[in-house]
Amino acid sequence: MYARSMKTLSAALLFVASVTTHAADLYVICNPGVSIAAADVRDVFLGDKQFSGTVKLLPLDNAGAQQMFLQTVLKMDAAKYSTAWTKKSFRDGLNPPAVAGSDAEALAYVKRTPGACSYISLAAPTGVVVIAKY
Repeated sequence: MYARSMKTLSAALLFVASVTTHAADLYVICNPGVSIAAADVRDVFLGDKQFSGTVKLLPLDNAGAQQMFLQTVLKMDAAKYSTAWTKKSFRDGLNPPAVAGSDAEALAYVKRTPGACSYISLAAPTGVVVIAKY
């Protein structure tokens, strides 16, 4: 009985670990017309980099993965991100990125919008460029 319980517990822990590992993936994606490096992602989403060559960059936040993006990529929480954009709005007259409600919305926007960049928690399909994986 004890051995069966331990096997069940072990299997459950392995399942949780695999789900947690899969959930930790974050892909920064851009429209195929955008050419930026992974090192530029922070600057794009904080409004410091606005062009890729002659292409106007259009970052889009993804509400479904924003917390993970802020913690993993920008190394800040939502309050600090909001404060940074409030300052940038007053100082430089820039608007913060629009917000998609899900991975599907973010992906559709990036596919159809020249200059668009966003992030999703699912493996990126064809039709977009993966800039970085976290």
